[in-house]
Amino acid sequence: MNRRLSMSAITPLRQRTIETLKLGHYSKRTITTYIDWLIRLGEHYHCSPDRLTNEQVQAFLLYLIEERKLAWSTVNQALAAIRFLFEKVLGRPRAELRVPARRKVTRRAGIYSIQQVEQLLAAAQNPKHRALLMCIYGAGLRVGEAVVLKPEHIESARGLVRVEQGKGRKDRYTILPQRLLEELRRYHHCFQPRQWLFFGRDRAKPMPIGSAQKIFYLVRNRVGINHGSIHTLRHCFATHMLEAGADLFELKRMMGHSAIKTTSGYIHISKEHLLRIKSPLDQL
Repeated sequence: MNRRLSMSAITPLRQRTIETLKLGHYSKRTITTYIDWLIRLGEHYHCSPDRLTNEQVQAFLLYLIEERKLAWSTVNQALAAIRFLFEKVLGRPRAELRVPARRKVTRRAGIYSIQQVEQLLAAAQNPKHRALLMCIYGAGLRVGEAVVLKPEHIESARGLVRVEQGKGRKDRYTILPQRLLEELRRYHHCFQPRQWLFFGRDRAKPMPIGSAQKIFYLVRNRVGINHGSIHTLRHCFATHMLEAGADLFELKRMMGHSAIKTTSGYIHISKEHLLRIKSPLDQL
């Protein structure tokens, strides 16, 4: 949990907010984020957030934008936390609070070529590290989904990986490539995982997300690539699948996207794929 939260006394208002969030089935990460923002708001004005006016809250949001220079998505997250407190916990009418609309900027996720992914996987010398990275790329998993996999989630007979309670608390299936299955079998033979497929120092607990990220950066630096994060492997899975002719709607289900619009964002074709496409002019 955030250090600020662990050091702060649990006030009756904070406890009530946490309980309301739990009743709404919010994730632990969302609860931590919301409470953290409410603490920041209270510290900014040196008083309890329930005593603040809408005008004070709007001024706080403006401060985050103009003085702190925080990203639009970050400030919108603060707004969501404050609205939850005012409307769901305190029972106030919906407040006229808003974050100024941002200009829509389309950013394409940077990806690696298939050759670069191959180099990354080859550079992962530890069998656990290689199996972890191969799971994320080969099945298109989020890192948070990969580290909580259990051995029974690998359904080898059906060629599927079962993802339980992924983003949005949704269960889904994705593909289990034969090469990944073979790698997992070698890994299982060496490490004999029990409850968690990728355990941390304590075998009874899953590998922390931070540890998985460190593994990726270690391998990435070893290869000499200076861009991208572990999540880039998931972007690569989606892009390479589409380039190979995968159906967009099937890919949506495998990725666990709520909207097809999110999946269609991966239809940005790599340079290597463009070079293989012939112009109709060359066919005249």
